[in-house]
Amino acid sequence: MTTPPPDIDAAMAAVREQYQGLLRRLEANEREFRRLGRAVWRVQEDERRRLARELHDGLGQNLTALKHRLGQFGSELLPEQSALRGKLDAALALCSGALEDTRSLSRLLRPPILDDLGLEPALRWLARSTGEASGAAVVVEIALLPPLDDELQTLLFRVAQEAFTNAAKHAGARSLLLRLVAHERELQLQVLDDGRGFDPQQALCSGGSGLGSMRERLRLYGGQLELHSSPGQGTRLQATVPLDAG
Repeated sequence: MTTPPPDIDAAMAAVREQYQGLLRRLEANEREFRRLGRAVWRVQEDERRRLARELHDGLGQNLTALKHRLGQFGSELLPEQSALRGKLDAALALCSGALEDTRSLSRLLRPPILDDLGLEPALRWLARSTGEASGAAVVVEIALLPPLDDELQTLLFRVAQEAFTNAAKHAGARSLLLRLVAHERELQLQVLDDGRGFDPQQALCSGGSGLGSMRERLRLYGGQLELHSSPGQGTRLQATVPLDAG
């Protein structure tokens, strides 16, 4: 067997070194991309938290005070002031509607229960709220979980929120099941529904469903999103993320 000339060995060694260097740069760029992506997402969630607090503590409190003052004014009206009472009742109804809308928007931006009590109570609140709003039967199964940092809790809550919105609002599901378990150093979140189903590839590529952004957000934490669905056959969504991704 002929031995390659020394210059060929040196050239191959140089190519291998260049290849390894390229891989290291790609890995470094990937880590930097994920770091920047997480930083952007943290800023977004912080802004959601701030806006939710301002809506609740600012506008919400002002509307509550206004409703109370209108109620006081109504108690001072005389029986013969029925026309004025009708106008006041309409103003009270408008104020009550605005107050409820403000509270709903505040919870949608960032539910306080997620920060105050953690992921499991927040998911159960989300399931209860979805069921009440849509009439769907929602079942939640959550196994014993290890301690989770704030970012992982927020990530999984947002995935569940998107899945519930798609299932109950867009797919017309009448039955939903959420299951969350920790398995072999991974968190697995599943949402199953009996809705009308859809084309997963089209949904992931669409800018309107939000599933594409959820998939990218999971990737920032080393996770992945799987969708199994077809028209008329319901949907199974599974999000998997490493426990040490936070």
